[in-house]
Amino acid sequence: MKRSTWLTLLVAGCLTLPAACNKEALQTTYNKQETYIEGFISAALKKDTTATVTITDGVYRLTQHDTLNKRDSLLWGGRVTLRYACYLLTSNSISNSNLVATNVRSIASAAGWTLSDTSQFHPTTLTLDKTLLEGLRLGLYGVQEEDEGYILFNGKFGFGNHVQGTIPALSALAYHIWIDSIENE
Repeated sequence: MKRSTWLTLLVAGCLTLPAACNKEALQTTYNKQETYIEGFISAALKKDTTATVTITDGVYRLTQHDTLNKRDSLLWGGRVTLRYACYLLTSNSISNSNLVATNVRSIASAAGWTLSDTSQFHPTTLTLDKTLLEGLRLGLYGVQEEDEGYILFNGKFGFGNHVQGTIPALSALAYHIWIDSIENE
């Protein structure tokens, strides 16, 4: 093999190896987060055997609702009004210490947040479109009025490799949601 060919292959290999290692490390992180999600769901289903699990393209929704009451489901482009609490999912459980966002005053208070600006504590209305965080968008698809539950997803469906406020890059998230109303177009 010519020296220039050998050198080219060596340089290409050195440049490719870190990318492959980074991709493998990223997949390992996501796999670990999936284990947390599955553990959370398993524990919740043991406590509430009437809960249902829906998986949409890798995003999990654990719903605690009356399945006998048939209501309209949220469709793409529809609007949902909800209350929520968003937690970092760093194990198979959530706690007040991992709360990163909420529009529920009692949850913020229980987490020890300073409540000087109370204007944020009211239901939020969102449109189910591509402007929403992917995990939240996929998790909200199909919810019904009066549903309560959790939307859980790994960092791939969250903010990816970007820090967002107090949310570290590659974070798995768990949204506890309470659906007040839905409106499909």
